[in-house]
This record gives sequence, structure tokens and C-alpha cells, in this order.
Amino acid sequence: MLRQRFTDALKEAMKAKDELTVSTVRLVIARLKEQDIEARGRGRAEGIADAEIQQMLQGMIKQRRDSIALYEQGKRPELAAKERGEIAIIERFLPQQLGEAELEAAVKAVIAAVGAQGMKDMGRVMAALKERHAGRFDGAKASQTVKRLLG
Repeated sequence: MLRQRFTDALKEAMKAKDELTVSTVRLVIARLKEQDIEARGRGRAEGIADAEIQQMLQGMIKQRRDSIALYEQGKRPELAAKERGEIAIIERFLPQQLGEAELEAAVKAVIAAVGAQGMKDMGRVMAALKERHAGRFDGAKASQTVKRLLG
């Protein structure tokens, strides 16, 4: 499903002459092909699944956020703005992310469900959170929220 969305988005961007979207979607497709080749090497002829594609996209977003910080330190606002634009384009392919309040409510529900008592249960909480809300939250933010609520 996601693969077709990438192809459709590329066609639309090419018709609209939207250079940033064209280049970003081409980067995503190239990264997807790399991941598929790696998966085939591990015996998975069909390539990677949608859940793994979402993880790949989240990784690409994380890379761009890291780059933004570096560009801002280096006083290169034009490059930081380009990275922000790429993030916005990549996020179109991900499910709607949980907001701060929604994430906190989800973490509280998971803590109650697994009976977490303290920091030693953080791994169980994170695993259950990933299972219930896969692809819908930033792992670093979720980790901070879990630590705050368990600590």
C-alpha cells in the first residue's frame, strides 16, 4: 500500500513540477529499494513490510532533525529549511502521530495495563506501547514520558 502511495506521489509531484517533493520521494524510493535488497539477502523475496517501511521513514525523519540542528549551529538556515520541508513530505506517508496529551494518556494506559511499578518495568511498557501504537509516536518522546511517569 505504501509503495503505491510513493509512486502516486512522485507522479503528482512531477506533474506539478514540485522539485522538493520529487527529490524527497525519490530519496524515499531509493532507500526503500536498498532495504528490499537487504531483505532479499535474508531470504525475504517480497521485500520489507509496511511496518518496516514506517520505521524506515521515521529513521529518515530523525536523520533530518539531526541535520537541522547541525545546520542551525552552522548558521545555514536555508539548508535547515530544506530539511524541514523534506520532513513534512515524509510525514505525509506516516499515520497521524500522537500529540503530547494523547501520548501521555497512552503511556498511562499501558503502565496500568502491564502493572508497571518503576523504572525496571520501562522495557515492558515501551514494548507494549510499540505494540498498541506502532508508528504513531516518536520513540525518544515516548521514552521521556515513560521515564517521567515511572520515575
